[in-house]
Amino acid sequence: MKEATNRQSQAKILRNFRKLHRITGAALFIFFFIVAITGSLLGWKKNSSGVIMAKSYKGTSTNLKDWLSIDSLYQKACTFLKDSVSKDLSIEIDRIDIRKEKGMVKFTFANHFTGLQLDGSNSNILHIERRRADYIEKIHDGSIIDFYLGWDGYFKLVYTTIMGIALVVFTITGFWLWYGPKRMRKQS
Repeated sequence: MKEATNRQSQAKILRNFRKLHRITGAALFIFFFIVAITGSLLGWKKNSSGVIMAKSYKGTSTNLKDWLSIDSLYQKACTFLKDSVSKDLSIEIDRIDIRKEKGMVKFTFANHFTGLQLDGSNSNILHIERRRADYIEKIHDGSIIDFYLGWDGYFKLVYTTIMGIALVVFTITGFWLWYGPKRMRKQS
């Protein structure tokens, strides 16, 4: 009698886990699909021959003594962006990436996905890039919604929390859906 009650209890847990697994999977299918595709693309970004992430070009000198000031390089990047790329693009900087070993400074802008690589010693433009990896990353973590709606990271916070909890739920329920029947067979 006790064994039958225990078996019924385990079967009920399995049914509940299967239902939770199925409902959560159906509800979040599209989001997991997006995370899987963008995660794969981001994994390949450095090996994409410049399609996802541009290669870093080399400047003329790796000696910082030969370099122009960051302000001079920034002014040159902004002038080039406005004159040669588009007058309508914002010059607000997201980050400045100094690659001393390459003799290059990379300017990434905050409100669009354009990047400029400049020679640190003479401020010549080495490369104009479309920051596809940044765009894919924003899709991957949900911050693309915040970017376009001007929110302060709230969507990303909610999205990553839901996706993280869902992965924990899938791990637990998936394990139990695999292990539970094995356990029940051993006990019978």
